[in-house]
Amino acid sequence: MSDARQRLFGLLYTRSFMYREDPPFKLVSGKESFYYFDCKGATLHGEGVALTGKVMFEALKPLIENKAVQGIGGLTLGADPISVSTAIEAFNHGTTISPLIVRKEPKKHGTQKWIEGNLEGVKEVVVIDDVITTGGSTITAIERMRESGLVVVRAAVIVDREEGGRENIEKEGVEVISLFTRSDFDKRRLGK
Repeated sequence: MSDARQRLFGLLYTRSFMYREDPPFKLVSGKESFYYFDCKGATLHGEGVALTGKVMFEALKPLIENKAVQGIGGLTLGADPISVSTAIEAFNHGTTISPLIVRKEPKKHGTQKWIEGNLEGVKEVVVIDDVITTGGSTITAIERMRESGLVVVRAAVIVDREEGGRENIEKEGVEVISLFTRSDFDKRRLGK
């Protein structure tokens, strides 16, 4: 594991991860879980956002540098710091990728668009999310990108909770890249 990846994992573990059996956490999906990941604790932290961009860029580097994708983004709010920091890291490496924001509802005035960002020259994209459980938010972002005429090449997430989300997204024909899994956090929590 690279130094940046280890440091990001450490920040996620201390700032974004919680484990509690009684009472369990209620998730967006309505399910209950002993695990809770709030990646914004790390992605909205000065060092954390820089590390997120660095590690996500490394995971997507072949796609970005070969111009196989020109845009990166997902459903606001969780995806926003990830896509922006990845775009900054790409720029620092002499290449570009457009950060995109997928709205939860269309703009109510003007163009009434779903996607914010510079779409000029953007055809292929990576859909970003911070955490996947069932994959619902990621799938919504995939649908909005496709409705806007974009080709979704991959989905990339910080944490895969390993609760079926990856499989649901892949049923949509989109391969998932995850930086970390719930198992990674369990290993540290259990001292393995």
